[in-house]
Amino acid sequence: MASPRKICVVTGTRAEYGLLFWLMKEIDADTALKLQLIVTGTHLEARFGNTVEVIERDGFKVDARVALDLADDAPVTVARASGTAVAGIAAALDDLKPEIVVVLGDRFEILAAAQAAMLTRTPIAHIHGGEATEGLIDEAIRHAITKMAHLHFPSAEPYRKRIIQMGEDPARVFTVGAPGLDNIEREKLLERDALSDAVDLDLSGDYFLVTYHPVTLSEDDPARAINALLAALDDNPAHKVIFTGVNADPGNAAIADAVHTYVTNNRNRARAVTSLGQVRYLSAMKHCACVIGNSSSGLIEAPSMHVPTVNVGARQRGRLRAASVIDCDDGAEDIKAAIAKAVSSDHMALTRNVINPYGAPGASVLIKDHLADADLDGILMKRFHDLQGAA
Repeated sequence: MASPRKICVVTGTRAEYGLLFWLMKEIDADTALKLQLIVTGTHLEARFGNTVEVIERDGFKVDARVALDLADDAPVTVARASGTAVAGIAAALDDLKPEIVVVLGDRFEILAAAQAAMLTRTPIAHIHGGEATEGLIDEAIRHAITKMAHLHFPSAEPYRKRIIQMGEDPARVFTVGAPGLDNIEREKLLERDALSDAVDLDLSGDYFLVTYHPVTLSEDDPARAINALLAALDDNPAHKVIFTGVNADPGNAAIADAVHTYVTNNRNRARAVTSLGQVRYLSAMKHCACVIGNSSSGLIEAPSMHVPTVNVGARQRGRLRAASVIDCDDGAEDIKAAIAKAVSSDHMALTRNVINPYGAPGASVLIKDHLADADLDGILMKRFHDLQGAA
């Protein structure tokens, strides 16, 4: 009897872990596969919630921890952490010796994981490649990982075409949809009363779900944009507000400080939660009047929940979006106008019937099956796949 194929998943943030959760469950349940897990990034940072504890409570065995010492949000600190991640993940891979490394997305920790896998000659499977986020360093990171990877799992057909345009073999590029949609179908979400208890805020009326992260390619002060968003929220005093935690990108401290001050001054209508986790986050999305900010979840998950999104600024520029998503600049007046449109009866009616360009639930099973069946013989030696008719 053949030994189980060892599949190593690398996760560095709470958001990315939420997208990987059901894939990890599927791998763990398949007797032909053996799940290995490397945890790094903000999972191991107290100020980001020590979310490695959530992973362990969910029943997963952590095979290696690679701490990055993210002491602050300066670019040089993130660059130094990237080097630490390459070295630490490479050592873990040398010890675990997986047959495939699975990474998702476009963050610096995931680039480090891909580098480590490449240098240890371990095949790489990449989820959510081919996408565009023109306001972020993530854009370059995502495409760099695509060129390192050997199996590709884009979330939509236009992204599959882009990966092939980048020279990848079409036989190894599989459109599977967005794995985050599996959570909507498979998780038991909280009713409004239970959610109110969970965040210690009466949510019986209308409220907004707000997530705002740094726009890493912008030279603008992140404090200006977050303060404009907060001013727009002040223009809607009848709506309560749940803020989710900012990520670890450079510029996060100014955003976190502004949100903390806002919540402190508005305890009757606002709460900030460092890490909601998938169940509380999707429950908050399900019941909210509108998702506001610049998180990809407003473009990917919210349309499937039939909830409108106000997408602020350039962070998600270039991504596919449903008609329920309203794009606006990051000035206070622009955000106010977008919120007013989002909660209007006409836009709410449109949102109830919107079609999500990221497909339907089921990505986790599809990815697991491809990982189990993939022919790994000679997969490390990639040829550049030229498009027909290219010069």
